[in-house]
Amino acid sequence: MGKAITEATVTTNARQLRRVAIVGNPNTGKSTLFNRLSGLRQRTANFPGTTQEAHVGFLREREGEPTVELIDLPGVYSLSLSNPEADVCRRVIDGELMPAGERVAKPDAACVVVDATNLPRNLGLVVEVLAHARPTVVAINMVDAARQRAIHADEDELARRLGCPVVVCSGRTGEGVDRLREILRVLEARPEARDLPRDSDDIDAFVRQLCTDIRSREDRVAPDRLTDRVDGVLTHPLWGLGAFAIVMGALFWVIFALAAYPMDAIDLVFALLGGLVERTLPPGILQDLLVDGVVAGVGATVIFLPQIMLLFFLISILEGTGYLARAALLMDRLLRPFGLSGHAFVPLLSAHACAIPAIMSARGVPGRRDRLATILVAPFMSCTARIPVYVLLTVLLFPGSPALQALAFAGCYALGVVAGVLSALIARRTILRGDTMALAIELPRYRWPSIRTAAITAWDRGLVFLRKAGTVILSISIVLWWLGSYPIVDPPPEAVALRAHAAEAHDEAHAAALASEADALEASHQAERSFIGRIGSAVQPVFAPLGYDRQLTVGVLASFAAREVFVTTMAVVATGSEDVEDQGVLDALATAKRDDGTLIFTAATSWSLLVYFVLAMQCLPTLAVTAREAGGWKWAGIQLAWMFGLAYVAAFATFQIMRMVA
Repeated sequence: MGKAITEATVTTNARQLRRVAIVGNPNTGKSTLFNRLSGLRQRTANFPGTTQEAHVGFLREREGEPTVELIDLPGVYSLSLSNPEADVCRRVIDGELMPAGERVAKPDAACVVVDATNLPRNLGLVVEVLAHARPTVVAINMVDAARQRAIHADEDELARRLGCPVVVCSGRTGEGVDRLREILRVLEARPEARDLPRDSDDIDAFVRQLCTDIRSREDRVAPDRLTDRVDGVLTHPLWGLGAFAIVMGALFWVIFALAAYPMDAIDLVFALLGGLVERTLPPGILQDLLVDGVVAGVGATVIFLPQIMLLFFLISILEGTGYLARAALLMDRLLRPFGLSGHAFVPLLSAHACAIPAIMSARGVPGRRDRLATILVAPFMSCTARIPVYVLLTVLLFPGSPALQALAFAGCYALGVVAGVLSALIARRTILRGDTMALAIELPRYRWPSIRTAAITAWDRGLVFLRKAGTVILSISIVLWWLGSYPIVDPPPEAVALRAHAAEAHDEAHAAALASEADALEASHQAERSFIGRIGSAVQPVFAPLGYDRQLTVGVLASFAAREVFVTTMAVVATGSEDVEDQGVLDALATAKRDDGTLIFTAATSWSLLVYFVLAMQCLPTLAVTAREAGGWKWAGIQLAWMFGLAYVAAFATFQIMRMVA
């Protein structure tokens, strides 16, 4: 293992900021190495005018030493390919493009990460980067995995032949990372002049001979028969689907089981924060705005942060093991007839936590039509915000029958998936007509995942989601709070009479009950006469064919802030209490009456609502993200119109059929 670096190759750098572009093939452990170098000192950034994103971080530095900025570029097999990832890498290396917020300038150096177990596949990219004449270091990553397979490369000879430093390292264990860090701090000289090929055919011949020269004959290893046998099961059309169902079932079980604890903690924190603001500020519009608009609105969304972070943590773990590539290959067979490729698998899987980060992760789907189709159908996947609605309606439909409730719950998820893939098929045959991009994916070897990388990925996605909660979601929450709280009306005569009786009552328990009943009447009266209540009354005829009365229409309109708001809104409108976990409130909802004296939640109406919330676009923040990621509000409008129209027709059919069956 040679460690000498010539003076001609490395010089000191007096500047305070250096910029290094990190390049590599997919599945080389590039992101793991980047995370090892930068830790949490990183952020996610977009490249202006593209759908690609990069992680920008800073090298961990000792005090007084220069700071090195690292740009983790998208994984590419070759810079000569005509895809968005290769275009971004070429333009960054040439100094024509930088992540948003960065000045446009050529990187000071490049670090090409290669897989120590698969050098023939990776070295072609190294030669292409060297052709751009940037100061370059080659990081032979995953050397620990190479040793286990008795693979060794002479890095001194490789450095001599390429004319640049070569470092063997492991992003997972940290081996060699300190040496790589020192080189990145000072690497400044261009590669030494070597007769390196430029044509792709010449590069392939050069790499083949180079690999022969740097690997001794006794280093040749037999094919990995165990991996082949495991792949035979995991990618099998039948057994692979069974394994996939088990893995996905376990994944969602872990999410719902473990995330419940931090979600309860977040709920408690926001409840305490709301109480603190309520006690600190005098009653009035400012108190109402902060407590009911800001704290309650943001809290209702942030409560799903643990599920989102846990989902991305587990997805990163699956990716690190190598299974996710097999799952994408398996799903490609199922999705391709509907105009989607296996590239859409991860975004659609992420959408089961929240459509917002899922739509953002669709940036990795190659091909504009494929990417737009993925963005448009991602909200059909049942996100965690729908869960409170599913729980309420399945409990009302099947009281005291957990088995039937679970079956209906699972049916909601299945309906969303079916609607999504069928919608993708329609889109690809009409507005997004064209061939589906072929899935070009390398099946990496199975390996132990990096907990560090998974944790950083979850943290990064959580921060992205929180930024949305602090901007778009906050704005929408305030608007909807205002619509639901104003104008303030006088309490109804019945509530005034109850308060008078409560004041005269000698029994404290009886007085408290009367006061609680008066509060419920006032809340319901205020909700009915608020702006959103008046809008609901005006819009109700549109939803009447679905079986919805004025109160249900108000709940549907309010849920545009976030789907889970429907549950609280209905509790307030129908019972005057927002404590939906109270069994008494659930019983009151089950027996709540319309203005004409009939039940609000009949069986036909409940089924109609269940179908509607599975299919409808009831999330304004998601529409805002769609507009940004798809390239305009036109696509958000198409998404809203299609999902609402489909939900309306399906809910109408469900209501009419169930009413005839009942």
